[in-house]
Amino acid sequence: MKYKTKSILLWIFAIIFMSGIAIYQRLTGPTHPIRGKVNIENNVIKYKLLTSYGGDDDATISFEVPDESIEGRFIYKRFKSFDEWLEVPMQKNAKNLIAKIPHQPPAGKVIYKIILTKNNKNYTLTEEPVIIRFKGGVPAYVLIPHIIFMFLAMIFSLRTGFEALIKGHNTFSYTRITLFTLLIGGLIFGPIVQKFAFGAFWTGWPFGHDLTDNKTVVAFVFWLIAFINLYKNKEKRGWALVAAVVLLAIYLIPHSVLGSEIDYTAVGN
Repeated sequence: MKYKTKSILLWIFAIIFMSGIAIYQRLTGPTHPIRGKVNIENNVIKYKLLTSYGGDDDATISFEVPDESIEGRFIYKRFKSFDEWLEVPMQKNAKNLIAKIPHQPPAGKVIYKIILTKNNKNYTLTEEPVIIRFKGGVPAYVLIPHIIFMFLAMIFSLRTGFEALIKGHNTFSYTRITLFTLLIGGLIFGPIVQKFAFGAFWTGWPFGHDLTDNKTVVAFVFWLIAFINLYKNKEKRGWALVAAVVLLAIYLIPHSVLGSEIDYTAVGN
């Protein structure tokens, strides 16, 4: 097979593989809404419970309940606080039951659960309480470049790894592009997104334990090492393969795990 044909196929595979990873990230991260359904006396109620909210107002949970005799209770408190659990009845609007989660400052969290009742029988929607994290709004002119460059970094990382495996002559060129896109997307736009969303440019090591920040630095360091070694000797393709594997492993860690959060027990209010 000619190199050009092989290269095109590898690009296609890298893009498809990246798309699969993006879907995985979307479905497994702690910010993905919790969806489900409950059957209450032949009334199937579908719900979506928020785990992340980026507005300046209260977060709203609303789902349709055909049977008007079904009542709902919203039970909540601030996460990592000394608060007592508060319980309020869910509002009714036409056929919908509605709960308002009190707005929190960026990185503030609320833990909550919803219980539906019919004929004095309770139906808790989830086995464990749900945690929602509030964040500030991120302008599109910051968020879109961040996403684009991070996607490009992963695509070029995969393609560079494949190039190293076939001992292609573009390994160094692709390494350089991977390093550049990771720098722009992860270490420039990443902290800016973090600042808008949670009020701080950096909450990873040594200032905090934000896993997203930390894993970005780890990935960048490995690609920097690969770049330096390939710059000195274009035959050291193994470094690019190692860096590609590291970035792939990092991307398989769900996004926003161990993210920024307010400890209300420490701030005292």
